[in-house]
Amino acid sequence: MKPEKPEDGLEAGQETRAEARPEVYAISRGQSGWTLSRRSLFSAAAAVASAVPRRGEAAACATAAYAHKQTITGFAITSDGRLLASGSGDTTIKLWSLPDGALLKTLTGHSNFVWCVALSPDGRLLASGSSDNTIKLWSLPDGALLKTLTGHTNFVCSVTISPDGRTLASGGYDGTLRLWSLPDGAPLKTLTSGLGAGLVAISPDGRLLVSGGYYTLKFWSLPDGALLKTVDAGHNVQSLAASQDWRLLASGGVDGTLKLWSLPDGALLKTLAGHTSGVGAVAISPDGRLLASGGVYPEKIIKLWSLPDGALLKTLSGHTGGVTSLTISPDGRLLISGSDDQAIKLWSLPDGKLIPVCLMDPAASLPSASGARYTKDGVTYTVPCGAPVPAGAACTCNCVPGTSCGCVGDGGVYYYPN
Repeated sequence: MKPEKPEDGLEAGQETRAEARPEVYAISRGQSGWTLSRRSLFSAAAAVASAVPRRGEAAACATAAYAHKQTITGFAITSDGRLLASGSGDTTIKLWSLPDGALLKTLTGHSNFVWCVALSPDGRLLASGSSDNTIKLWSLPDGALLKTLTGHTNFVCSVTISPDGRTLASGGYDGTLRLWSLPDGAPLKTLTSGLGAGLVAISPDGRLLVSGGYYTLKFWSLPDGALLKTVDAGHNVQSLAASQDWRLLASGGVDGTLKLWSLPDGALLKTLAGHTSGVGAVAISPDGRLLASGGVYPEKIIKLWSLPDGALLKTLSGHTGGVTSLTISPDGRLLISGSDDQAIKLWSLPDGKLIPVCLMDPAASLPSASGARYTKDGVTYTVPCGAPVPAGAACTCNCVPGTSCGCVGDGGVYYYPN
């Protein structure tokens, strides 16, 4: 999503929310290394349903539970689908395990909105771009800050890493695209892209870069950075996504339209109408057969479209704010959405059903929200009270103030809110 509100501070209505105790949940290494142990999402939900029949669905979020303290602005997911990084207007990046939704770590270092995040193909490097005009490189899984890259003179609103993991491309509101070498972060080249052309995508072979922005799409050759083509986009591009096979590009506009473009030639294939507000996020499934689009406030919905024909399949409702971020898991079975409402939601695909898993940070939530922690294989997880916990985990009952929890064993450990 491109930044629309550069000013600092809370969104309208947020000033009434109480501040929770600040706390960072660290990921730690055990003797077995960094292990993300998980149950199947559906078996875990079934286990909780049978163990706690009167408690409702597994890990369902209360209205006071939040993933971040501000708008969710960007996602990146590892190739195995087990780790999600989320960026936010609250200046933080959070690392979550999937599909259970437990919080692993909060990364701090930016001084303004984090607009975008990207992961290297091997999942060991995370890049983030911010309204503080910088890009930060973080090592994973420990989350250590490796380097801060400077050069942009305005918001960094898009970052992407080449398939070989050796080049980082960034787009800024300063009208430039910048190329950086990885992992050292040395500047390679600066491309003059024009007003607002800050959204970027790199082809699987690493030889083509596409940028989108103010009514234009631009095609660049890599690594030399030569401008190959400029295309009239027909709308002010607010979101951009390319299919994995690099045959299709989708752009979402401020005017509420979606446009489908062929790659690599950039010919317009189809214009899709259906949103009544700007399209703040788009995502294409790994098999290239499904497009998801999110409407920003006041629309607050997600639409699913079939590809390549562009038929509208379904409209998903559930967020109470505009949809600002979308990503689809590598296996194509999970849609992840972020919103102005500070929530991250999971949806099953292709049916579009909301999955009852809560991605919650007690430090971002109201004191009335239930949260707890457990440790397994040297990794500390943060989960809502009521969420399933794997067998063998060390139960630490530390719900946020105003709640309590109890631990019972039944093939696992379960937390109960008041």
